[in-house]
Amino acid sequence: MDGKMFARLGLVIVLAVAITAEAVHRAREDLSAATRPSPRTGTEMPRTDPMRGKLRRCQEMGEAATRDSECLATWQERRRRFLAPSEGR
Repeated sequence: MDGKMFARLGLVIVLAVAITAEAVHRAREDLSAATRPSPRTGTEMPRTDPMRGKLRRCQEMGEAATRDSECLATWQERRRRFLAPSEGR
């Protein structure tokens, strides 16, 4: 291998490290923006679906959730949302 090949290899490695560092930096910015304080109240406002808590409770219940009417209704609503046609298409 000659000097040009080593220079090219070094350049590729430096570019790969720079691109990876930028991707990690942007990912961290996106995570911090998800729980940014609300401008009106000054409190943190998570941007999540309120149904998520119900689904988590049903998941923690285990097999007993198959007999729970609230869990059955929650799963039915989740399926309806998932399978509903998109409005933008």
